[in-house]
Amino acid sequence: MADPQHHLPGIADNTEPQREADARLELEAERIVEALVFASAQPVSEAYMAQRLPKGTDVNRIMQRLKGFYAGRGVNLLQVDDHWAFRTAADLSFVVQTDENEIKKLSRAALEVLAIIAYHQPVTRAEIEDIRGVQTSRGTLDVLMEAGWVRFRGRRRTPGRPVTIGTTRDFLDHFGLEEIRDLPGMEELKGAGLLAGRVPSNFQIPIPLGDDALEDDEDPITQLDLEELGLLTPRGEEAE
Repeated sequence: MADPQHHLPGIADNTEPQREADARLELEAERIVEALVFASAQPVSEAYMAQRLPKGTDVNRIMQRLKGFYAGRGVNLLQVDDHWAFRTAADLSFVVQTDENEIKKLSRAALEVLAIIAYHQPVTRAEIEDIRGVQTSRGTLDVLMEAGWVRFRGRRRTPGRPVTIGTTRDFLDHFGLEEIRDLPGMEELKGAGLLAGRVPSNFQIPIPLGDDALEDDEDPITQLDLEELGLLTPRGEEAE
């Protein structure tokens, strides 16, 4: 039988140089995305990084590899939806905390509302009040919106067209979640001591959806809606 090398001239000679060239391109791509994420205070989208890399680069594969590399280090590369950010390792957060950066503690009411929104979104104010059993003040929602953790999603196609509320990417980033489905379930909440005492047998932790896409019964927020909610002035400028 003829030697296959005779039918494929140059293969043996070109394979190793090609591999070395590919490795150099991969390393350069890693350096570029590291620099982009490191330089940004906010999570950086894969789409943004792809615009700055050679066409066809598999950004997610590169980021997943870097995520593994940084997993055991002082800073971790965290995925937030389709965005990425460097954050201090959770077990070292106490080392870098400062009084200036300490976030004001939320009231119990605000924590309850935030938990309801996170697990039941999209949810309306009336639905939040129905779950809590008490009225929810506008100030409580304002605190959560000022923190950047919740947002108005749309308007429910029901009488009165109530506004629906959901969490934001900043919420995921702050609590170290890749996606809303990573919220702790019942056993995890029990283990953390957050479900103390006797839990009713029919008690269930809902599986959060958290999809940015509007539900079938939601309409998008319009400029008129934003004006009505006090988020825009009648001229279309953001309210202070």
